[in-house]
Amino acid sequence: MYWFLKFVALGPMLRVVFRPKTQGRRNVPAKGPVILASNHLSYADWLFMPLVLPRMVRFVAKAEYFTGHGIKGWAQRTFFTSTGNIPIDRSGATAAEGAMISAKGVLADGGLFGIYPEGTRSHDGRLHRGKTGVARLAIESGAPVVPVAVIGTDVIAPNGKKFGKVVRPSVKFGKPMDFSSYAGQENDREVLRKITDQIMREIQALSGQEYVDVYAADAKRAAREQGKGGGQRRMAS
Repeated sequence: MYWFLKFVALGPMLRVVFRPKTQGRRNVPAKGPVILASNHLSYADWLFMPLVLPRMVRFVAKAEYFTGHGIKGWAQRTFFTSTGNIPIDRSGATAAEGAMISAKGVLADGGLFGIYPEGTRSHDGRLHRGKTGVARLAIESGAPVVPVAVIGTDVIAPNGKKFGKVVRPSVKFGKPMDFSSYAGQENDREVLRKITDQIMREIQALSGQEYVDVYAADAKRAAREQGKGGGQRRMAS
């Protein structure tokens, strides 16, 4: 189903309508485990990044998307499975640990695993502080990290909207980053932060985004609180 969607049902339409541009595609190894660490501007990111690669890209998704019942549950499960998603392993004590287990399974099988180090979509178009899970995954799996920048998807599918404007998005792939020299240091917080920051710098160089050293979730929360406060002040005045 993944290949049917990519080459027959969905992929050709996306290519004709949006004509995505690609740069550095040869930086993604033709075989073997690879971590694709990308910026995250829109829900459309996970459509265009896999579209321009010949290999299947796997992502993790909430386990609930795969356990529904009835026709709706079947349709949801079929969609997420056929688009390369795998459920978060429930044996993990937390969702983050479960995602890590699932990701390592993909890499152990020699697959491509896509991850968004920011943890959530950027609400303001800026690149935010990366979470260290990507560094831990790189050390524990031994897989190289290829930094990725997807550009223009926030115009195609802006936050809060299903669709925006038809523009030509770009997908840029940086050179593979090897962190094998840090083997055995996956519990060293300073090492994890150092590697994560290095990955984010490479993503920034590709995307050209402004970088802010704040987690995306915290930035979103602060923006909401500021908006509420502004509304209350306007009402009071």
